[in-house]
Formats: sequence, structure tokens, C-alpha cells
Amino acid sequence: MSAKTHDRIATVILYIIAVFIIILLISIVGYILYKGYRVINWHFLTAPSETFKAGGGIGPQIFNSLFMLILTMLFTVPLGLGCGIYLTEYARPGRITEAIKLCIETLASLPSIVVGLFGLLVFVGMTGWGYTLIGGALSVTILNLPVMTRVCEDAIRNVPDELKEASYALGATKWQTITKVILPVALSGIITGIILTSGRVFGEAAALIYTAGLSSPNLDFKVWNFLNPRSPIHLMRPAETLAVHIWKVNSEHLLPDTRAVADGSAAVLVIVILIFNFTARWLGSFIQARFSGRKS
Repeated sequence: MSAKTHDRIATVILYIIAVFIIILLISIVGYILYKGYRVINWHFLTAPSETFKAGGGIGPQIFNSLFMLILTMLFTVPLGLGCGIYLTEYARPGRITEAIKLCIETLASLPSIVVGLFGLLVFVGMTGWGYTLIGGALSVTILNLPVMTRVCEDAIRNVPDELKEASYALGATKWQTITKVILPVALSGIITGIILTSGRVFGEAAALIYTAGLSSPNLDFKVWNFLNPRSPIHLMRPAETLAVHIWKVNSEHLLPDTRAVADGSAAVLVIVILIFNFTARWLGSFIQARFSGRKS
């Protein structure tokens, strides 16, 4: 068998695998949307959930998921990006660098339920906070840091050395080279890391059950003082996210319309994730084009 025949067979196999993955993804997303689209309406998206009653909504859960995303990214992106810059541009081979890499590998292998129990011990018990938004955000940050660090490290390491050398040759400092040359070139990879970690925030349930709680207080969306316990942006309140709500509804079966609420919540969660991913990729491409000079 000739080399060209081998190449054609391998190409066909890879195409078959790619098509299979696409069909599988479309089937899963399509099934979820088909089961849940009948439930979705304005009342379902904005109304609070009802205990032991039919006709409730998922408004607070949607807000909690988005707010949890913002809080988690405020911790994850600076820490992960800073660690990636340190490992590629400042760290020298040695025990400290190896210890940092070992910690990253260990954190990456931890199951989310273990991180949730750690958060229950530290952010709920030792701090005395109880179930809080901030405790949930810190727990998910622990889960996301290894992914964000790895992606940022790879993106920065893949920047051509010629660009760095040209920057240094023009008299730029190391920090100027990092901020003006390396990060703009590596931006697409960094955006990928942000998308990956953001998706985990939307879909995470195990860690948040033990840290952010299984309920939300009666929120007043007219009160935006973060010190008010009924304020949606109060950091020290319990916050049931959409993924946790789906698990809770299916496990407790306390609602007369459990199946409908679960299907509708799953469909909304998939739609939110798709919208976020497409928006983040478009925004990343737009920003990279502006930084690289391809778009005025």
C-alpha cells in the first residue's frame, strides 16, 4: 500500500471522527432544546422558583449563574494569566518552578467534589461565612486556575522568539515587551482559556452545592446596595446557580412540574453557554484584530 493510500485512509478516518463528534454534539444540544423549549417563556425566565408549587421560574438562578461567572473570572483571569507569565518569562529552572508545576498538576487532577468539601471546610466553616456567593466563586476559582494557567502558559510560549527579540532590539523593557507584544499575539489562546473556564462556571454543581448553597434569599432587584442582604449583588448571601437548581429539582422531586422545570432549565443553560461562547470568540477575534493592526 502506497504512502498516498495511507494518507487518504487516515484523512477519511479523521473526517469520520470529526463528523461523528459534530453529529453527537448537535444531537445532544438538539434533544435538550427540543425537550425544554415549550417551557421557556418570559415568566419562566424572570420569576422566582416556587416551593411545592407549579408555575415557578428560574430568574434568580440565571442571575446567580452570571454573577458567579463574573466573580470567578475576577479571580481566575489575573491569577492564571500572572502565573502563566511568570512560568514562561520569569521563572528559572529549579525547585520553586518544579514545585509550582507540581501544584498546578495536582490541582488539575482534583475532582470538583473534593474542592467543594475543601470549600465547605474553609470558606463555609473556618471563616464563618456560611453558604455564600464569594465562597462559591473562590471554590470554582481553585478548579479553574490550573486550566487557565496552562492555556496562558502555552499561548505565551508559542509567541515567536523573533517578535520578542525585535522588541528588545528597539529598546523596549521586559514588561513593555510582555504587555505590548507578547500578550496581544497570545490573546486568542488566552481568550480560549477564558471560554473554557467560564463554561466550567456555568456547568459546575458539585463544588457549589457545598459552598454557595441550595437556595437563594428573596431578592429585591430594585436594591443594589451590596451591603443589603436582599440585594442581588450582596456577596455574603446563598446563591443557587442554574446547574445546582437542575440537580436539586431532579433529586428532590418536590415540584409538581419537576420534569418541565428541569427540561426548561437545561435548555436555558445550554442557550446561555452557546451565546456566551460565540460572543466571547467574536470579541476575542475583534480585540486581536485591533491589537494586531488588521482592523483600524
